[in-house]
Amino acid sequence: MTRSPILLLHSMYGLRPAVHAAADRLRAAGHEVHVPDLFEGRTADSAEDGMALKEEIGKDELLHRAVVAAAPLSDRGVVYAGFSLGGSIAQNLALGDEKARGLLLLHGTSDIADDATADGLPVQLHVADPDPFEPHDWLNAWYLRMGRAGADVEIYRYPGAGHLFTDPELPDYDEEAAEATWKVALGFLAEVTEAAEQR
Repeated sequence: MTRSPILLLHSMYGLRPAVHAAADRLRAAGHEVHVPDLFEGRTADSAEDGMALKEEIGKDELLHRAVVAAAPLSDRGVVYAGFSLGGSIAQNLALGDEKARGLLLLHGTSDIADDATADGLPVQLHVADPDPFEPHDWLNAWYLRMGRAGADVEIYRYPGAGHLFTDPELPDYDEEAAEATWKVALGFLAEVTEAAEQR
């Protein structure tokens, strides 16, 4: 069996060069990476513009576009990944895909249905500490609910970093935190995609 593909979903800023650079970093490590454009060519220059774009398209339509992007890959066992909004969508896809091989969340999580199941799904979250979009109380509850769903969860927190600290084009960028994130994340991705090859 070939190594699992990675579906990498962009933040509410859209599919910008930083997302392609992240995908290239993963490809350089030997991964097959797909980066769908959920905003269909549109990008945002500010958080406010990104929020407006997200609201205009709507959560259901964004999820539908992501499902369509994942569909051709799903039989191969996808590793879902995403930045902020993309992480939220990636989580929804992974919990709805019984063939998912892993979930890498960068700066974002999502609600979890009471009946969600993720038996043994490897999950890794990297998040600023504190993060106004991912407060401690929320993350503690999220961790417990993911555990109850059966996921194998790791959380890495980065004190003093901005929300989207892996994006070098944004004011949130923190080079030290970003490089630490990628080092850990690459190890995680190597482990979950190679485990899939053994099946």
